[in-house]
Amino acid sequence: MEEKDFGDFEETGQEEQEEQETQVARARMPRGRELIGVIIERLGGNRMHVHSTDGKIRNSRVPGRYKRRLWLRPKDIVIVVPWEDDEKKADVIYKYRPAEIIQLKKQGLLNSIKDEF
Repeated sequence: MEEKDFGDFEETGQEEQEEQETQVARARMPRGRELIGVIIERLGGNRMHVHSTDGKIRNSRVPGRYKRRLWLRPKDIVIVVPWEDDEKKADVIYKYRPAEIIQLKKQGLLNSIKDEF
């Protein structure tokens, strides 16, 4: 049998990967009370210190619905929501991907916390 009988499976797969890499990712922007922050250190038990764009260092935690989705390390860029009761605490709700971090740097949103990373 000839190769033409079965089609060009390998070639189409490579083309699709190249197209996905060239697409620009849109970064999720903070809404309402949300702030951008950098993880300083992990404390254990889904808690960590996060330095946010308003200049405060908050003791943040990952809510139960995000525990399995978010794998967080120091120097990761995240979105935090400060607690209404206590401004020293916050919840981590989103982790930025590398392509989104580049976009945030271009827009100048990380200038206030750039010394952290």
